Amino acid sequence: MVAAASVVVVAGTVSGVISATGEGPDVPEARPVPSVSSRPVPLPAVPSASPSPSATVPASPSARAKRSSAPASAPPQTERATASARLYRHPASRVLDWVRTHPDDPRRPVIESRIADQPAAVWFADWSPDTVTARVRAVTSGGAAEGRVPVVVPYVIPGRDCGGHSEGGAPDLDAYDDWIDRFAAGLGGGEVVVILEPDSVAQADCLSAGQRAERFGSLARAGRVFKEANSRTRVYYDAGHSGWHAPAKQADLLRRAGAASPASSDGVFSNVSNFHGTADEIAYDRAVLDALGGTGLGAVIDTSRNGNGAPADGEWCDPAGRTLGRAPTLSTGEARIDAYLWVKLPGESDGCKGAPGTFSPSYAYDLAR
Repeated sequence: MVAAASVVVVAGTVSGVISATGEGPDVPEARPVPSVSSRPVPLPAVPSASPSPSATVPASPSARAKRSSAPASAPPQTERATASARLYRHPASRVLDWVRTHPDDPRRPVIESRIADQPAAVWFADWSPDTVTARVRAVTSGGAAEGRVPVVVPYVIPGRDCGGHSEGGAPDLDAYDDWIDRFAAGLGGGEVVVILEPDSVAQADCLSAGQRAERFGSLARAGRVFKEANSRTRVYYDAGHSGWHAPAKQADLLRRAGAASPASSDGVFSNVSNFHGTADEIAYDRAVLDALGGTGLGAVIDTSRNGNGAPADGEWCDPAGRTLGRAPTLSTGEARIDAYLWVKLPGESDGCKGAPGTFSPSYAYDLAR
């Protein structure tokens, strides 16, 4: 994604995803489901050398554009809430592949319990109109069968990431609208959370005024299509993060993209693939919601890697010194904050420790210990 205020899920959104099916560089990926105990797992005395990432799951998009470099003001968040049993962990991901194929690696217990056992979003980032319905259905039906809520990320907007690390997407908006219809056909009838096109709103400055208007029209349409296909779908729109646009500016962009209408939106998401502290994101999201207006709108926050807040130097690409944030949950205890989610899978590269979306066990271990 593009550089602007801070990082993806600041720079563009490079996201790691668990692959639901299919091959190719951009495939949906899901993060693990939670069964983590609150007790830390003892660390191995000496971590082994980092093995190469699994090649069986296609890399998920994961390089976001740089946004503001303002560091988070909140103190580091060391507490880890118990993940909600209602969130779904897709059974295929790069981290799960690594855990299964490295039973004797001394880092495995930490990576497995603190990352692989957590529920995470499933990204659909490849242009595959012929298979997307079945792939989405596989995820949503899996969640319904377990009585849990899947989180899915459509990520094929034309001009994605403004030509950055995660460039790509549909060939044009007509093709995108058709892909959205096919995506919606796989949503089923159970509860599902949709994180609609990370960076598509906050990073729209690279488009002309006419291109922005056309993109925002397609995003508003996408939300309506999803909610018409399944009334239990919750759709959240891109609010960037607390180190990027001012709340009033972001709210104006969101309003034009349909985020204020209950017919298309349940609210906003922030901090995807980024590192800003949860307290800063809560304050920012509430300010955006206040400026946005609308009835009953809430916000979800990506807490996957924000335990130490954003780097002071604004670095967004696999920065050192970051830690896991609060565990995924649909019960935050915070007014208008609907969920803490792991949208970006910890350990999947933003593009500096490996190709965007590839899994780095050494990076994962550093985040989790």
